[in-house]
Amino acid sequence: MNTIVKLERLSHKYATAWAIRDINLEIADTGIVGLLGSNGAGKSTTMNILCGALNQTEGNVFINGINMREHPDRAKREIGFLPQNPPLYMDLTVDEYLQYCASLRLMPKNEVRPALAEAKEKCGIAHFSNRLIRNLSGGYRQRVGIAQAIIHKPRLVVLDEPTNGLDPNQIIEVRALIKEIATDRAVIFSSHILSEVQLLCKEIKMIEGGRIVFSDTMDAFNNYVAPHSLLMHMENPPAEAELLQVNGVTKVDFLTARQARVYFTGDQDIAEKLIAASIAKGWRLREISIDKTALDEIFKQLSTQKFA
Repeated sequence: MNTIVKLERLSHKYATAWAIRDINLEIADTGIVGLLGSNGAGKSTTMNILCGALNQTEGNVFINGINMREHPDRAKREIGFLPQNPPLYMDLTVDEYLQYCASLRLMPKNEVRPALAEAKEKCGIAHFSNRLIRNLSGGYRQRVGIAQAIIHKPRLVVLDEPTNGLDPNQIIEVRALIKEIATDRAVIFSSHILSEVQLLCKEIKMIEGGRIVFSDTMDAFNNYVAPHSLLMHMENPPAEAELLQVNGVTKVDFLTARQARVYFTGDQDIAEKLIAASIAKGWRLREISIDKTALDEIFKQLSTQKFA
């Protein structure tokens, strides 16, 4: 895969406070990358600089190899951006608005009509071409916002909280649309909702305190915190007190008559001990597995790290 985004020592200061500091990252040219961070972490500042809406104090942004500071017009042609509050004009029809957005992107006139039709078809809004945007539901307004971000066929699409304020059915529809868009371009999906990122993204970049605190795959993110519980399925389970006698076990919760969550601390051989106890005492253990740590717990741990 090629690199579509490269940030080098990216830093920005508001007055006397650094909003982001020394951010370095690279993003491949296809797939969905989740940009995580709590409110005030530096997410929006990073995205605004990345999309050319804000000039950084220090560092460089390269979009498809183009330096944003040196050649902003060329770099911005490669980007589609959907802010958290889409810049929609309510008194325009869908077609009028998208044609206006195409003109802002300096698209050649002969390319606008086919690009308009393609964007509307991909976003499922072709049947609303002549409807005023103010008369669309929240879900369809969001689709119009996504259509303006892809009408000029950018190599990179940046979506800031694209499911914010939508109902469950609309969220499912927008998720499917984002996955489709990402099949032939890179998508940066920004959110503070961990479950959304988990469902959509294979890679995570997390900003906290203005710095990158995590950059890896979703699987690595899930496994970041050391496991502290096991799930056991037994045909002849013992009483809770008997499980607590195993050295290292601190707590037992029976989820069903035959399945228990067993908590432990500081003993990485606990599985072997439980298996040995099952054989010796006839618990008839059928399955034992690590209980994955919840994403919220990982996020909390990363969010409370201290930085110099």
